[in-house]
Amino acid sequence: MANLTVQAFGKAFTNPVIPAAGPNVGSGRLVALSAEGGAGGLLTKTISRIAAPVPHPNMARFGKDNLLNTELWSELPPEAWFEHEYGLSLDAARRHNLPIIASAGYTRDDLTELGPRLQAVGMDMIEFSFHYLDPQQLVDTAAALREAVSIPIIAKLSLHSGDLGEVAALLEPYVDGFTCINSLGPGLIIDPESVTSPMGSKFGYGWMSGPAIKPLALRSVFEVARATDKPVIGVGGVTTGADVIEFMMAGAALVGVCTAAILKGPGVYGKIAAEAGQWLDAHGYSSIDEVRGLYLEKYRVGQRVVTGLESAARVDPARCKMCTLCERVCMYEAMHAPVKQTAWVEEEHCAACGLCISVCQFDAIELVGRG
Repeated sequence: MANLTVQAFGKAFTNPVIPAAGPNVGSGRLVALSAEGGAGGLLTKTISRIAAPVPHPNMARFGKDNLLNTELWSELPPEAWFEHEYGLSLDAARRHNLPIIASAGYTRDDLTELGPRLQAVGMDMIEFSFHYLDPQQLVDTAAALREAVSIPIIAKLSLHSGDLGEVAALLEPYVDGFTCINSLGPGLIIDPESVTSPMGSKFGYGWMSGPAIKPLALRSVFEVARATDKPVIGVGGVTTGADVIEFMMAGAALVGVCTAAILKGPGVYGKIAAEAGQWLDAHGYSSIDEVRGLYLEKYRVGQRVVTGLESAARVDPARCKMCTLCERVCMYEAMHAPVKQTAWVEEEHCAACGLCISVCQFDAIELVGRG
């Protein structure tokens, strides 16, 4: 099987799949279960100087395996972590020979107080989050934490901060790497039968996570990786080994998993890592390092944008399974798929939009030159 070991932040991760901060690692026992479930490194839930005032209820699934949540940072006070939960977490890290990251936030005062304590307790590195958007505040916070600790620090970025490439460039002198992205929102779900939201927040708002945000997370990793050579942890919608490969190709060094672990249990870390290894084996790669940055390097300066109709869809008769889905999604009436017949394309009507390619489950359609 392909080698899944990743070297990042001066540590060896046994595979690139680690927990992302959330209720999946909300206690020392849950951190230990992450290690037992096959995570390649460990991470603890975000703490601050006070316990989070978490509303109830605070999590609900929507769509396919997405979550809306108002879960916030740890509802445990920091002393509970320092007195008990970190001990369990560190013990699990040592038993499984895994690096461990402590997550903390959110202000300069929070981080300069908590950072040295996290280093003293034995954490390998610190991931820090922030709530404000002013660039100077971000820099001041990162600089203050850098002065307070000597272990690696990782800035967790949110799309609400603006252009993440620009933010990464501002923070780069003070940090050792980046995590992106945080959950997105706020959003709203309404139950039309009861006219209520499943969230216990004031207006029923919550923050989105899961596969629905993966395209935004991938783009963010790519932007940050274009701006810095420092390691990036990609977070947002990772549920399969193929997702891991996408994030690695975009420039990630590691990937974080939260929502999938909440919905499917801690064994999902090892399952996703194993699927990534199987993908590498099936495609002739011997190491996860071989795919890292492939998309990043290919499109670092962009690609030629075609606005004219130079191509059209073409169906491979040997692959077509006569499912008719391509005809149903073709708004231009170019795709024809009579029942129990091989699909075909009326080229002069084809708009080269590519939708039929993405819905075909059998790789039977491609764009080719016209004529």
